[in-house]
Amino acid sequence: MLKAFFKDARHYQVLFLGTFLLYGTFILRWDTHWDHYIAIFAVALLTQLAGIRFLRLPAHSWKSAMITTLGLCLLLKANHWGICALAAFLAIASKFFIRINGKHVFNPGNFGIVATILLTGQAWISPGQWGSGAILLFLVGVLGSAVVHKVSRLDTSFVFLGTLMALQAARNLLYQGWPFDYWLQQFTNGSLLLFTFFMITDPVTTPNHKRGRIIWSILIALISFYLSNYHFINGAPIWVLFFIAPLTPLFDKIFKAARFEWIKTTVMKTSN
Repeated sequence: MLKAFFKDARHYQVLFLGTFLLYGTFILRWDTHWDHYIAIFAVALLTQLAGIRFLRLPAHSWKSAMITTLGLCLLLKANHWGICALAAFLAIASKFFIRINGKHVFNPGNFGIVATILLTGQAWISPGQWGSGAILLFLVGVLGSAVVHKVSRLDTSFVFLGTLMALQAARNLLYQGWPFDYWLQQFTNGSLLLFTFFMITDPVTTPNHKRGRIIWSILIALISFYLSNYHFINGAPIWVLFFIAPLTPLFDKIFKAARFEWIKTTVMKTSN
């Protein structure tokens, strides 16, 4: 039974993201708004259940909604629980209505966050809320690596993070002559690592072919570097992913490969 449980990579993601949320709430003692969390969970899961009922999606697709829900709780901040509810609805609904060739275009959590910020102006990404503790970095790095290995997306994580670190090293260490600690500190926040290991690696919305994913990851890193350093945009990678996501079908057309399926033993007509 335990072996069957861990056969589905989504179980890893739910377990690890849930661990991070508990860590932030009870160890880091975030200023937690429980009504925000409740709104996100309720709206996201109800929207997913509606999709299962009326669009005849597979019953196990609620697991994907749970991953999105936890991601929103970890990365989204807002002034009111209603804003969080809107983000949850937009995130899950985007999977149903923004599709190309039977595959949803946007990472649901990413879409929910960015669309809500653009529509309301009352939500934001808080990259500093995780702090930079060694235990946290170890957890996110190791557990995140385990998840992306399970879904065969290690290339995406390492190419993105490696490219971004190399660009920052060239600017901060070689050109500006700043100390090593300053360069390293930029990569010691939980939000960036969560993006690297849990958002950009979404196997349903990343290019199917490894070569396409490598080019795609480098492109996101390059634009993120530019926006972060020259326009000082908070959470730049999350914004870049939102605008790059519509290019994924083009990558899939150029670099042809089999589409990812969460449960390979099951033939599914659509992704979830």
